[in-house]
Order: sequence, then structure tokens, then C-alpha cells
Amino acid sequence: MPKNRNTFSSRRGRLVQRAVHAGWAWVQRTGSVTAERPGRFRFGALGAHTRLAFPLGTVFGEPWIHVGSHCIVGEQVTLTAGLMPDLDLGPEPILRIGDGVVLGRGSHVIADTTVTIGSDCYFGPYVYVTSTNHSYDDPHEPIGKQWPRMEPVSIGSGCWVGTGAVILPGARIGRNVVVAAGAVVRGVVPDHSVVAGAPARVVRRWTVEEGWQPPLRTPAPVPPGGTAEQLNALAGLDEEQLARLAELD
Repeated sequence: MPKNRNTFSSRRGRLVQRAVHAGWAWVQRTGSVTAERPGRFRFGALGAHTRLAFPLGTVFGEPWIHVGSHCIVGEQVTLTAGLMPDLDLGPEPILRIGDGVVLGRGSHVIADTTVTIGSDCYFGPYVYVTSTNHSYDDPHEPIGKQWPRMEPVSIGSGCWVGTGAVILPGARIGRNVVVAAGAVVRGVVPDHSVVAGAPARVVRRWTVEEGWQPPLRTPAPVPPGGTAEQLNALAGLDEEQLARLAELD
């Protein structure tokens, strides 16, 4: 009895699909950039256990880009220092990224002048950070041909920047700030605040005297397995105590 062609085609299709997925996974692993395997890139600094996922976005001016350790840079992330490649930008780094930073897929960090991102910042996908903006002073000249305005940008440690947020030139964001998805941030943002909107404004802030204002509507989440104190207590139990604990309902 002849084999069913549809069954054969389906089996072959599955094998081809598996091969494509396995091949692409190999390409992603091999093409990623680390301090041990920088490829053609010569960053001013690239910390241990940091990885730039493949495929990369546009990357140039690497000698003036310093990236800390334990960072995750997602696929198609653009990192640039200077207006264009092959410029001499002087002795100091232009783009500084601290330790433990996560840059989500498709994000852009454009540092034509100084941009600093503190440690332990988490960026959602498609965040845009730039130190340069167009100017339109001359009403007779095309805007794209007018010399842009440049101002340094700083983002403090511990911030969370939501999907699609835009950080404009001159922004100075404090520590532990939440930037809501889609927000457009300029100017000074105080520590321990939440900003939202376009242009972004402070919608909630924490101070020592008053705590969170307006007050939080829900209690703080508890990590799985109990509080930090409970987990530390469990870590100090010996095998006999753990066995007795396991017998309890």
C-alpha cells in the first residue's frame, strides 16, 4: 500500500521546522556579543556576564560606550555614541551603562552627548533615549537640515522604564523612578516617583515624611515561598528540621 503523501510531507515539514529553529538558536548564541567574544566590536568597557543579543541593532562609537557587568541587551537594540561613526569623541566615555541593566528588544540609546544609565535599571521594549533633538529656529530651512540641540541625559539607578517610553534631551531622572509605558520625559524627575503621560508628569511620589502619595491601593506583593525573613529562616534549618517541616500539612 503506497505511503500517504500528506503524512510524508507533514513529517518532512516538521523536520525542516526543527532544523530551522535549531539553526537559528545556534546563530543567536554564536552572534551574541560578550566581553569574551566581542566580535568586531571594541567597546570602551564591557563587563563580565553581559550579553548583547543577536541580531544587534545599529552600534557605533563603541570606544566611547561603557557597559557594566551582568547586563542584558535585547535583540535589535541600538547603541550609538557620537553623531556618526568614525569620529574622535575625546578621552571620556559618552554613553555609560551601569551594572545589571536590562534594555528591552528594539530599544534605542542615542548618545550624541553624554548619556548615563545607572545600575539595576530595567527598560521595556522599544524605549527611546536620546541626547539630541531637532531644532526648527529657522522657518525657511528644512528642519532636518538645521543643527540639532544636544543636552546630557541621566537616569538614576533602580529605575523601571515602560514599553515605548521616550526620554528626551536634558532629562534628569532620579533613583527608583517608574516611567509609565508611552511616557515622554523631559526635565527633572525626583527620586522615588512615578511619571506618566506626554509630556510626563509626576502622578505618585514617596517621601520619608509622608510615604507614598497618593497612597498605594494594593499591598506590596510577597515573593513566592514567603517573605525574605522567612526564606532566610528556612536557609538556616538543618536536614532533620526540614524533614519534620515537610511532614506538616
